[in-house]
Amino acid sequence: MSIWWSLHLRREAASVPLARKLLLGTMETAGVDPDISYDLSVALSEACANAVEHGGDDGSGASSGAYRVTAYLDGEKCRIEVTDSGPGFPARRAPRTAVRPPAMAEHGRGLCLIEELADHVHFRNKPGCGAVVSFDKILKWREDALLRVS
Repeated sequence: MSIWWSLHLRREAASVPLARKLLLGTMETAGVDPDISYDLSVALSEACANAVEHGGDDGSGASSGAYRVTAYLDGEKCRIEVTDSGPGFPARRAPRTAVRPPAMAEHGRGLCLIEELADHVHFRNKPGCGAVVSFDKILKWREDALLRVS
């Protein structure tokens, strides 16, 4: 059995905990190990916050537009994708081994945090405009899990 869902959310700060709670509820119901669920929920929150902040900048600083979150849970992994309609990532995104932003920096930690919490991460620009952050993680299951792979 697999579970997938997709949300079309407004670029508002209140949408971030909504996406996070839906993911946590889905994983709790399916029986995913709480530590894995927590890691993925933090990574999702960072990706959503990035979409809210940068995902549709029109130069006015106003938060307008929408973004999409899609999550797939199957027997062995969870894949999450957050897509916005903003300007996209710079042409050259720093590689994973790049110097991390200082711990007290105001910006720049979210994408690094996603890279630390997920097993595989991809940052790309979609044709036209917009950024796509996708990441996945191998799942661990509770003993009473509904979707557990034998």
